[in-house]
Amino acid sequence: MPVTVVRFNLVEPGATPASLGARYKAALEMAAYADEHGITTVQTEEHHGVDNNWLPSPFAFAGAVFGATRNIAVTVSAIIGPLHDPLRLAEDIAVLDLLSGGRLVTVAGIGYRPEEYTLFDVEWKRRGRLQDELLETVLKAWSGEEFEYRGRTVRVTPRPFSDPHPLLLVGGSSKAAARRAARLGLPFFPSAHLPELEAYYKDRLVEYGTEGWTMMPAAETPLLHIAEDPDRAWARYGEHFLHEARTYASWQSGDIRSAVRSAATTVDELRAEGVYRILTPDACVAQGLDNLVLHPLSGGMPVDEGWRSLRLFCEGVLPRLGG
Repeated sequence: MPVTVVRFNLVEPGATPASLGARYKAALEMAAYADEHGITTVQTEEHHGVDNNWLPSPFAFAGAVFGATRNIAVTVSAIIGPLHDPLRLAEDIAVLDLLSGGRLVTVAGIGYRPEEYTLFDVEWKRRGRLQDELLETVLKAWSGEEFEYRGRTVRVTPRPFSDPHPLLLVGGSSKAAARRAARLGLPFFPSAHLPELEAYYKDRLVEYGTEGWTMMPAAETPLLHIAEDPDRAWARYGEHFLHEARTYASWQSGDIRSAVRSAATTVDELRAEGVYRILTPDACVAQGLDNLVLHPLSGGMPVDEGWRSLRLFCEGVLPRLGG
């Protein structure tokens, strides 16, 4: 079976507390519905200080999803590692791992927005060293044993549910990220389809004498919305996808490699580009994708339309996906 993902970043430009609260509640109800229908994964992410209310606290959201579901995994892709206290992060992930029975997947990146570092008073130039410390620390912390941390002896409890530790991947699109993952024997999550970087990572595994694997986006991993009438949906809701696409584009400098990369400035350009796709159930099945990423609340999408997309996916697409 293909991997099926429902993605939530809870963006809503111009939201009120009441409307955003309703959106969060709807996302949890959607996660429960997705779980009941056999969708594989809820994906969420972390960004800070964004005018459109981008989700800043993915682990709090993940905990709520776990409370509303029984089987679905939650992938946090990605946390901005250097913005987190290493000991507290180890605790938070351990608790979520215990609560969920091992359903949490964490991808740790270093981010690409200096303003997020400024917000938390973290030095941008130290991000690589801070990421090394973070990853090394959480791995030691999850052992349940004492270890040296910043000149003192510490011990973190409780131990997580997963053995040897919760699933932790190193994310990024640089050789430094690939080296970091290989040195620590952690799996690598390239932020885009980058076969040459995957090969570099595998070479570094041999060099360091460690073991690992990659979870790399496919060459084509569009963000999907399901509708009976795509022309009408593009006309009515295309601005929501364009808002997200333009937000990402404003953050990504030339050296950032991402699976979500759009140069579109109009809805028509976005539709032609194919990064975001509005498809009928039949057309979605015909795509033959190995990874289907549904984005029902993209860019402040009205909740009712998000539900229509999710239900069409679960009722008109999922039962027809081959094993």
